[in-house]
Amino acid sequence: MFRELRLHAETEVSILLVDEERMSQLHVEWMEEEGPTDVLSFPMDELVAPADDAHPEPGILGDIVLCPAFAEKQAGANGQSLEDELAMLLTHGILHCLGHDHLEPEEHTLMFGLQHDLLKAWWALNE
Repeated sequence: MFRELRLHAETEVSILLVDEERMSQLHVEWMEEEGPTDVLSFPMDELVAPADDAHPEPGILGDIVLCPAFAEKQAGANGQSLEDELAMLLTHGILHCLGHDHLEPEEHTLMFGLQHDLLKAWWALNE
């Protein structure tokens, strides 16, 4: 995935798995929203994918917090495995760390299109 995003191979990302109680605490603390959520992203070095003619620099992408218990409920509702749901959430978190968002319709289309393409490539590698 880092290759497709043109990130340096030594780019660091921290992934933390938490229970619903801890995710709820983080959700309130950082987003001022009650209850657990599936994924939270905390960018560090404000990395962005470099232009095609530029070389990527190493850096710290950030922290991504996942809640497997919450994701498991979503996976069932979405008709997919927990593994696939967590892969989607991790990809989503990485894109947020790179500055992507989905608040506006154009941003939503771009981010979810990129997310879909990255996951499609990932799943093709793992078949």
